[in-house]
Amino acid sequence: MTRELWKGNDAFAESAIRAGLQAYFGYPITPQNEALEYMSWRMPELGRTFLQAESELGAINMVYGAACAGVRVMTSTSGPGASLMMESLSYITATDVPAVLVNVMRAGPGLGNISPSQADYNQMVHGGGHGDYHPIVLAPASIQETVDIVYEIFDIAEKYKTIGVVLIDGCIGQMMEAVELPPMLETRKGYPDWAIKGGFDEDRRVLTSIFFDAAEAEKFNMHLVRKRREIEKNEIRFKEYYMEDAKMAVIGFGIAGRIALSAVKAARKKGLPIGLLRPISLSPFPHDAIREAAEQVDQILVVEMNSGMMLGDVLINTNGNANVSFFGRMGGVIPLPEEIEAEIGRVLAQKTCPDEHPRTSWLRYMESAA
Repeated sequence: MTRELWKGNDAFAESAIRAGLQAYFGYPITPQNEALEYMSWRMPELGRTFLQAESELGAINMVYGAACAGVRVMTSTSGPGASLMMESLSYITATDVPAVLVNVMRAGPGLGNISPSQADYNQMVHGGGHGDYHPIVLAPASIQETVDIVYEIFDIAEKYKTIGVVLIDGCIGQMMEAVELPPMLETRKGYPDWAIKGGFDEDRRVLTSIFFDAAEAEKFNMHLVRKRREIEKNEIRFKEYYMEDAKMAVIGFGIAGRIALSAVKAARKKGLPIGLLRPISLSPFPHDAIREAAEQVDQILVVEMNSGMMLGDVLINTNGNANVSFFGRMGGVIPLPEEIEAEIGRVLAQKTCPDEHPRTSWLRYMESAA
């Protein structure tokens, strides 16, 4: 198929449409506004539903209602908007219905700025809303990967009747790349047998998120646990680069992982045995891949565009088998390949203390650099 030049936000919107999206509800927030604007004309053009809500609260509750009706539905937002959606995401989970959210991350906390960041990791990966639940969270590193994942995430969310999150940042949302778009699927006819229905001449089907009885609530939570185990069996995703002979592994997700790959390639040209492990599924996390990498290499360098949110998940799974270091940039600052390459050299020179927490040594290094 023909490759076309697309901006990231427009591309994931078109991919969702081609995946059979039936309804989109959203509210403007930078840096994902182009997706909302694209949906505003493209969805009506195809006879599908688009509605700009009065707020993120309104948007996610419209998503909730459409999801209960068995409609293939999504929204997109950025950090502050995702924060407003958290309560309803928990209710969607409690109702056992599928929905899709694309979060184009920006810097925070608070209002922050419109620069790209990865500081929504904890918010999205570890639940965010109240209660025991885990959405599926996939983090692409390019526009093509974003297109492919968005195209697939609806089927995944519907398979497990859960929330599917695509976690990208402002870099991917705003940059342009040549991509191959997937084929257009027809919107489905009819509705799933679990969807709500009711009329004068038919039996009612009701969905609920209310579990007042503790034993009943525990039974539902055990259902979520079993579902989670099934997801972990089938949906863990990651990519490895140059890990066959690596003595040091760099670990990064999304755009930070992509930038780190450039640094790794530069280090390999100098003869350094460096590899890269890039988690794609952040939830479920690639536990075994991290554990195996830690058993193979002596050093691990975690690279993120935050203060070390994925770092905690990496540390849990290394079991002390490798010395773990950290390098991050915050507030919307994008790390450069040269910075990561220099950090690789610093770690190899053992300028970090193995007995010190990676965040501590990183903070001391950043303060001295400033």
